[in-house]
Amino acid sequence: MKIGMLTSGGDCQGLNAALRGVAKTLFGALSDLELYGIQDGYKGLIERQWRRMEAQEFSGILREGGTILGTSRQPYKTMRDLDENNVDKLTTMAQNYESERFDALVILGGNGTHKTAYALSQRGVNVVTLPKTIDNDLYGTDFSFGFDSAVAKAADVLDTLHSTAAAHGRIFVVELMGHKAGWVTLYAGLAGGADVILLPEIPYDLTGVLNVIEKRNRIGRNFSIIAVAEGALSKEEAALPKKERKNGGSTSGSRLVRELDERLNQDVRLVIPGHFQRGGDPTPADRVFCSRLGAKAGEMVLRRRFGRMVALQGTSICSVPLGEVAGKLKTIPPGCEVLAQARLLGISLGEQHPEAKKV
Repeated sequence: MKIGMLTSGGDCQGLNAALRGVAKTLFGALSDLELYGIQDGYKGLIERQWRRMEAQEFSGILREGGTILGTSRQPYKTMRDLDENNVDKLTTMAQNYESERFDALVILGGNGTHKTAYALSQRGVNVVTLPKTIDNDLYGTDFSFGFDSAVAKAADVLDTLHSTAAAHGRIFVVELMGHKAGWVTLYAGLAGGADVILLPEIPYDLTGVLNVIEKRNRIGRNFSIIAVAEGALSKEEAALPKKERKNGGSTSGSRLVRELDERLNQDVRLVIPGHFQRGGDPTPADRVFCSRLGAKAGEMVLRRRFGRMVALQGTSICSVPLGEVAGKLKTIPPGCEVLAQARLLGISLGEQHPEAKKV
């Protein structure tokens, strides 16, 4: 078999571990395997940038962050833009796949990557995909790889701030990744002992946030840690049309700091870990998860089960049709147990009336 592999979209921890899982499975099963690494995601497939890889190139990369293949963002909305030859990118990729006589592509990526993968599969390209995104917002899988590692990085930031916040009596607003889905902020906030967690799924009431801070001050806890997703909005902002929510390019964290500064006689600081959340080595949990996903993806290639994404459902690694995944966003549902449990722990979600007292 002649197989191409590529990593697309934003980088994250675990990409190399997943590539290794696929490669070890295929090399172990096929004596005549031709495995090609496609450089820089879909860009490499468009520009015919790939090279044949040997089994030993996948040794020693289990714990390495980033991706040995490189990656790039190729927005799905541009995939049908015409080039100078009046050919769109989807057609070019499908033609390159055919002319190179690939038997299948293994594609690792997030939401936009999966839209493109599904479009390619509809054009006759044999595709198996793996769910990669720190945001954990891919439909059809309970978790995506990179998520656990990003949560660990974000939680470490929250952990580290507690001592300096207590020493100076400060309010720290920590802006974490997540434009449309707040999974990283929710889990990191729980793991890092945040007092307030603000999510894109729940527009917050500033009064509710102020009440938490003032209550903590009254009982002698003169510091607070607020974890806010980059896509979080106040109720007033959420009521505006989308085009009016830009706020001059300011971030969710900076807007919240400005509001708190105006209302509190207390030092308020903003911390933005940014791409630290994507970098570094994958956690052991992600290494195991990626290895399992990679092995399953390799097995699916061998069995020619194409047009599907490898997924975790419950404790089992399975697969789901790309048509059930592409274009669907997995946000935190209102009835999510983790939200209910956060409230029971006394963590404010920016609501005006928290349901439980802080212990």
